[in-house]
Amino acid sequence: MTTPEGPGAEPHHGPTAEEIAGLVGAERTAGEYVPAPDLTPPVLDRPEPADQDRAPITGSGDAAIVAAEKRAETTRGLDIADVPPLPIPADTANIRARPGLHPECQPLLPLVGVWRGTGRYGNEPGENDPQFGQQIVISHDGRPFLRYESISWLLDPDGSVRRPGGREVGFFRPQPDGSIELMLAHSEGRIELFYGRQRSAAAWALSTDATLRTPTAPPVVGATRLIGITPDGKLAYVEERAHTDVELAPYSSAALDRIAG
Repeated sequence: MTTPEGPGAEPHHGPTAEEIAGLVGAERTAGEYVPAPDLTPPVLDRPEPADQDRAPITGSGDAAIVAAEKRAETTRGLDIADVPPLPIPADTANIRARPGLHPECQPLLPLVGVWRGTGRYGNEPGENDPQFGQQIVISHDGRPFLRYESISWLLDPDGSVRRPGGREVGFFRPQPDGSIELMLAHSEGRIELFYGRQRSAAAWALSTDATLRTPTAPPVVGATRLIGITPDGKLAYVEERAHTDVELAPYSSAALDRIAG
């Protein structure tokens, strides 16, 4: 490990370029997962050593796996909730907590919080039974953007949970001209960039300007979202989607209760 020279120089706490190169090489070798060849040269006319005298022959891949096992001894019993806090302010979904909401995010203030409830797909008349559950977390760290995360789960007709559903993560980015950017990444293999504006003190309308998807993602080519806070305090939205062979049509809607913030 090296340190920079000169008065007042800060000590170098990270790996050197040579150490990084060595780590990369070790990971590549370990990642091959091939049996290590026996490189012991044949010895003729010599009695075989007893088992207790025979030295184990291991390759660099084996050594990397053993090293990984030893490192895991201190972490295998821990999970996300056990991780020490970051050395920077944590995100908050409560506008009353520090750090304070950035002034540029004030138009989005009613959205900050943790929301949970149920929703439906499509727009069939007379259908009211919930088809999915959802939690949306909209938080901030004091800078001029909001973090967005949605986790959903599918419901059976009796209301029981069938299995996990889609997930979304992204950021609301309010702009000086009053417009709003919303960048979303979907677990199903799609990235969307929405633009929109505030319609009222408690309603926002956005539509996609760009959509990028992987070969295995649903063929969504565009979407709109109308988001609002209802008079009884719920976060409600309607999402429309357009596919390669389907025009823009209602895809999902939900009304979520504020459970934190």
